[in-house]
Amino acid sequence: MEETLVERGKSSAAPMIFILIAAFHFFSRYIELGKKKKGSMNATDVQLRAEIKELLKEASSLSQPSTFAQAAKLRRMAAAKEKELAKKQEIQKKEVKSSYDTQEKIFKISNVLAYVVLIIWFWRMPMATISEELVQPLGKMLSWRAGEALKDHVMVGIIPWLIVSARVNRFICRKILK
Repeated sequence: MEETLVERGKSSAAPMIFILIAAFHFFSRYIELGKKKKGSMNATDVQLRAEIKELLKEASSLSQPSTFAQAAKLRRMAAAKEKELAKKQEIQKKEVKSSYDTQEKIFKISNVLAYVVLIIWFWRMPMATISEELVQPLGKMLSWRAGEALKDHVMVGIIPWLIVSARVNRFICRKILK
């Protein structure tokens, strides 16, 4: 009875590790995509853009030689507002980048710790059992540190399982979250 519970626990460990690694990869991809996105436009940015547009519109409507000075003044005001807007956006971009950098560092540290804990916890425990015919040339490599081999079956160890899970999840995340 106790042996079947241990076997049942081992059989559920592999999918749970796969799901945990999938969660790590999805969160990592989410951070990566959030970092690439531009900061959202707030109300002051929208207002500045509208003012710039209005000033340039007024300046273009003043095409007479007698109103040239007034048009030049409006263009200079629009250029100053554009610089102000660019400066605000640069500051906002730096703030967003620094917050994502901090999240990314914390996430990478937790990711490494999770991998280390999983390796220590499941060391010398088989994650899965695969028919030897399916993995003929790679059988020894997959069963590295997985314990005793069964007749006609290869035991997959934790390190190969983590590598395969990470590769598959990275591929899935890149396809789903473009």
